Amino acid sequence: MDERQRLAGKTAVVTGTSPNIGGAFALGLAAAGAKVVCTDIDPQVAQKCADSITGSGGQAVAVAGDVTDPEHAREAIARAMELGGHVDVLVNNAVWFNQKGLLTMPVDEYRRQLDVILAGGFLFTRAAAESMITTGTQGSIVNILSTAAWQGQPGNIGYSTAKSGMINFTRSAAMDLAEHGIRVNGLTPTATAPDDPEEHARKAAAAGTSGPSMDFTGQFPWKRLPTTRDYVPALVFLASDDAAMITGSNITVDGGATAKYWPWRPGLQ
Repeated sequence: MDERQRLAGKTAVVTGTSPNIGGAFALGLAAAGAKVVCTDIDPQVAQKCADSITGSGGQAVAVAGDVTDPEHAREAIARAMELGGHVDVLVNNAVWFNQKGLLTMPVDEYRRQLDVILAGGFLFTRAAAESMITTGTQGSIVNILSTAAWQGQPGNIGYSTAKSGMINFTRSAAMDLAEHGIRVNGLTPTATAPDDPEEHARKAAAAGTSGPSMDFTGQFPWKRLPTTRDYVPALVFLASDDAAMITGSNITVDGGATAKYWPWRPGLQ
């Protein structure tokens, strides 16, 4: 099958379409033939992603809003219905990066971080599932996890906790929706080489950190950190009919990061 037609006729919603991972997911789905609703809390970010897709000959619309707002979730799904007549794919990617540890994280910020990741995923999954059930669509929901969901990362308590919660949210939602033929899976990326280093540095500075420094590249088993392009094929697969019997599961694209024996320092004998 022509990869550009793998998702032809499908309509997807992607939350958190910033220029790096979320934006790459939206563009990757569009390149595989899907119509895409690009959402973000920043209207300019959502619009820029949609414009990139339409500028390449695809179909996309932007919807700005806060993923913790039930009305925003319903609006995004409604726009997807207008765009394609049905919702086939949802990618729960929106996060709030706020790297603080147990002793430095204010409780209101901790609650907000969990709200964005966990409640946002809940609201969009429910809105998408209700639409899929109404139209009889056997769709695919993909929750973006993180290697921080599977390991104990210091200095990142809110993100690690919320992403870990998404592991069992994925399993539970998969069981709730199995009778409707709706698949729910996880996709686990890891520390990623940014497509736009300047934008990445700006966001990292804005997020701040109170934890220890991390040598991701030096400890990585592979010869390089993954780029966003490394994640897209796995996402397209999970979104496609080729993954029809995969639900409640996870695909890890991390170059062996979670498989590595922890004392091993790559490159040293």
